[in-house]
Amino acid sequence: MKIVGIHGIAHTHLTAPEIEREWLPAIQGGLEEAGFSRIQPEDFTIAAYGALFRPEGTRAGWLPRLTAADIQDEREVTLLLEWWREAARLSQINRSHPQPDFLGEDLTIESPDSEGRGRTSRTVQAALRQLAKSKYFRQLGGERAVLFVLKQVREYLHNLEMKQAIQQRVIEKVSPDTRVIIGHSLGSVVAYECLCAHPEWNVETLITLGSPLGMSPIVFDALTPAPELGRGMYPNVKQWFNVADQGDIVALEKELEPKFGAIVDVLVYNGWESHSATRYLNAKETGRAIATGLFEA
Repeated sequence: MKIVGIHGIAHTHLTAPEIEREWLPAIQGGLEEAGFSRIQPEDFTIAAYGALFRPEGTRAGWLPRLTAADIQDEREVTLLLEWWREAARLSQINRSHPQPDFLGEDLTIESPDSEGRGRTSRTVQAALRQLAKSKYFRQLGGERAVLFVLKQVREYLHNLEMKQAIQQRVIEKVSPDTRVIIGHSLGSVVAYECLCAHPEWNVETLITLGSPLGMSPIVFDALTPAPELGRGMYPNVKQWFNVADQGDIVALEKELEPKFGAIVDVLVYNGWESHSATRYLNAKETGRAIATGLFEA
């Protein structure tokens, strides 16, 4: 496969063929918008890992019955508060901007300062209440979705068995013909770590979409290999494009170049679906990035 895609969070009940049907038309569109020809369907595949998070014996689409009391890990609390601060910041900008719904965020999200400081159970519940208003988390399922996403991020970063199982899904999809790897959201972290672990791959281009890779300390400091002196390892690729929407609550650090070096950081506008994989993929900027690995090598 010339292109391997790695999806992000909230794909627990979607398999590779289902996600491929969503991603492929968007990739085709992005390439055409950038002035390039379409790829053949057989040149693209998805490394799907969502089923690894799926509780056994549950019906599809069902979120685990998590509550604020399930947030005990300090790293989960820190990530929750960072998301809350970013959602509040985007909400404030949206309220004051002359263009209606400029960043596609709910206008009523209050800042952490309005709820007081500290990391008590009350603060966690307040964060969940405010984040549930966010358009991104609201469409996923509100508070329970926030909690489930938190658990998935922590499981990948700090559960070695889970990390190895997820990365194995990627390894099985990458072939000597693979030239481009695209990682969306948590999938960008998976893509980065897999490339660092496999310098023998012939991948030309890494594309990260809506990536949390630069988020310190929760994601960046937990990467494998560990950053040294504030810099992350650069994987064995010829070019790395990082595409972010300025209203994307997950991609807290829009520019990765300061932490990894030699990255082309690109901003796009995805409307209110700022973290949408397909909106990232059908942007001409992403199409141009994909083309560098396919047509300009």
